[in-house]
Amino acid sequence: MARAAIHNRQDSLERALNVFWQKGFHATSLKDLEKALDMRPGSIYATFGSKDGLFQESLERYARLALAELERTLNACDSPLAGLSAYLRQLGGLRDQDLPSRACMLVKSLLELGQREQVARRKAEDLLAGMEEYFIARFVAAREIGELDSGLDPVRLGRRLQAEVMGLRAFAQRDIDSAAVHALAEDMALSVEALRLNSVAEAL
Repeated sequence: MARAAIHNRQDSLERALNVFWQKGFHATSLKDLEKALDMRPGSIYATFGSKDGLFQESLERYARLALAELERTLNACDSPLAGLSAYLRQLGGLRDQDLPSRACMLVKSLLELGQREQVARRKAEDLLAGMEEYFIARFVAAREIGELDSGLDPVRLGRRLQAEVMGLRAFAQRDIDSAAVHALAEDMALSVEALRLNSVAEAL
């Protein structure tokens, strides 16, 4: 019974995540959640505490899934910079996927939430900061193995990469051809590959 309860809770959380990701916090009504989760209001509150609590858990799950996907891509590559380039190319296929939204849920939430949702806004901010730190750590690792010039700043590079990812996802949200998103992702991936110390030598 305990396992079934955990599974059902995770399934409900996944469904709530999809609704919040698509519609945002404010536009998601209790009726939307009732329908998506197939739960009555009392059951939703008993399980998650409140709409705000459910939303915050959804943000955390979104971030965990995004980080797991990033780690899978990086672990499949032979170096940090190669992994980051592969990740960018993977994002190029955003318009080829059936997603609730192509924009990042954390960024959408950061832009939407105001003073009345300070706790949830801080949650989105903290999760984005965690993703930034992960990117920075990859550039630090690249520098430690001699793949990245020691004079380059991993913090600046990590922040630039996050800004590029956020921009690419926002761009993919437009009604635009998938090929254009792929092309932009390819340009971004090439810019990361160009940071490799041996990239010039390999090209000769």
